[in-house]
Amino acid sequence: MVYRIFVEKKPELANEAAALKNELSTLLGIRNIDSVRLLNRYDVENIEEELFVYAKKTVFSEPQLDIISDAAEAGDGERIFAIEALPGQFDQRAASAAECIQLISQKERPTVKTAKVYIIKGEISDEEFAAIKTYLINPVESREASLDLPETLAACYVKPEPVEIIDGFIALDAEGLAAFV
Repeated sequence: MVYRIFVEKKPELANEAAALKNELSTLLGIRNIDSVRLLNRYDVENIEEELFVYAKKTVFSEPQLDIISDAAEAGDGERIFAIEALPGQFDQRAASAAECIQLISQKERPTVKTAKVYIIKGEISDEEFAAIKTYLINPVESREASLDLPETLAACYVKPEPVEIIDGFIALDAEGLAAFV
């Protein structure tokens, strides 16, 4: 079973969200943003429910600084999207959480995947929303994440076809290369 939790800094401590709102206003020129909320989303698999409940306040959050919730939904005038690391890209936050849970449980390390969820409130157009996504998503290391809870965190990869081997390729002269092309 996959468990999910969202962790957000309390409003008076949400400095990263305030800085992002300022960046979007000054760098992208989007002035109609009322607020920006940033939530860290954790999806965890291969863990007992009791351990997950314990980890909510010890691994995933700092109760005196954070708000913990089981859902993140956009309200009136809000738009929501999430960003996750590309498959194969190292996710430091997920690796640290999995390691901490393993240290607490003294059992096998669980599977943890994270995403950063953005909730933007304001009168922004579809073009401005697309510009915000383009600004925040670095396609070299991240992608837009689904907001749906997955059934499993196990990665499923299709086995690639065998690579064709071309004998004598490096010995081809200009005519041979031209014929090959």
